[in-house]
Amino acid sequence: MFQATGATSPAPAHEAKSSSGGSTVQRSKSFSLKAQVKEMCTACQKTVYPMERLVADKFVFHNSCFCCKHCHTKLSLGSYAALHGEFYCKPHFQQLFKSKGNYDEGFGRRQHKELWVHKEVESGTKSA
Repeated sequence: MFQATGATSPAPAHEAKSSSGGSTVQRSKSFSLKAQVKEMCTACQKTVYPMERLVADKFVFHNSCFCCKHCHTKLSLGSYAALHGEFYCKPHFQQLFKSKGNYDEGFGRRQHKELWVHKEVESGTKSA
């Protein structure tokens, strides 16, 4: 009834055609063997599963990893402030950056005022 074609081992389950070449295996369209894209937590660099996923300013976090950079208290989407990709609780954000009056200076970056001064000097030399 069956003809042997040499090898007696069955074809692997993931192959669509049988080794005899006669019939094809139909798979359900809802089931896919494609690898799912895994999102990584910005803070801990581990896989984030959908139930524990939190997105803030286009960064993906675990619920437990979304913490203030200064005091490490857990943040929520309504209780954080972000600046240059860093996340803070609102009290520490005000405490750290309000004293300088300039957010860039608090981070050691050049003030925007310096950029304006350079542009005024350049435009003053061109028009004179």
